[in-house]
Amino acid sequence: MTNKFPMTALAQIGDVTVFQTAAFQTGDFANTITGIETDIAIESIAVDIAAQNNQYILQARQTSYGELNLGLHVNDDADKVLDNRMRLLTAINEQLAIQQRLPIKSLHWVNQVHGKKIYDIDTGTLTMRPMDADAIVSQQANLGLAIMTADCVPIVLYQPVSGQIAAIHAGWQGLACGVIKATAERFTAAGQIMAWIGVSISQAHYEVGRQVRDKLLEGCVKNKTLAPSNLDYFDQLYCIAVNNVANTERLDKMGAKLSDHATVGAGKVKLNLPKLANDQLVAVGITVCTDLPVDCSYADAHYYSYRRQTHLPQPATGRMALIIVCSLPV
Repeated sequence: MTNKFPMTALAQIGDVTVFQTAAFQTGDFANTITGIETDIAIESIAVDIAAQNNQYILQARQTSYGELNLGLHVNDDADKVLDNRMRLLTAINEQLAIQQRLPIKSLHWVNQVHGKKIYDIDTGTLTMRPMDADAIVSQQANLGLAIMTADCVPIVLYQPVSGQIAAIHAGWQGLACGVIKATAERFTAAGQIMAWIGVSISQAHYEVGRQVRDKLLEGCVKNKTLAPSNLDYFDQLYCIAVNNVANTERLDKMGAKLSDHATVGAGKVKLNLPKLANDQLVAVGITVCTDLPVDCSYADAHYYSYRRQTHLPQPATGRMALIIVCSLPV
């Protein structure tokens, strides 16, 4: 983490730096929650963690906004969230100063809606309310773009030849509707585009109903977001069938339409969203600079996780951010 602040610099290349924030500073409490599959298991693990660190279990049982909640939409105190965003801007500029780069003048946010609308900072109008969008693009220097997550896949893009940057929010719905492909199409200049994938939920902890898998595959087929071979082997690449499911679901019409592709059995599956995001990036010719697997937001309690919030349960939890900053040398 950066200077005792819950933020890590993931990459610095050319004029661009990529930052990942967290809920807590490393070492504040027991780091990893593993093997959480049922409410009983969660209760047992929670007790174990409590024995090691009473402060953490208190946070787990109550609303956990952590040290750096950046989400204004999760019922946290708005003044505190805005102060956190200012602290983040200050911390970023402190790191840029160490790199001998100019400070950024602004950090841009959007109201994320699980779609594929893209907001262009350069042509948009500043308003009191953030724009509804799931991706942000800009070609300006000395600013930053931030995407909030608490399990979904955050992605940032950079094209050295044009200086253009982008930040993308890609949950399963965004991956289904083609938000990555739509954002890539906003890069009009020829030249390599580079991508970094931030902290997100791992396949081991992302169990969903069969209907989610079907909608996701249908979207990938419709929007042509994957190579044909990836579509043909979709389940082998991105799904693990969950065995011994008590209440299996009937295959619906959507599943029948996809009968020419490899399928899993009825019931529940575990989806690998970071790998799917990686392969969608590759499919549009983007170079992915992040090695998979990324840190798991659910398993590592230093990060925010909406799914962990619902499993513990907690009334609410915060949001972290993946940020891309374009800053010129001093």
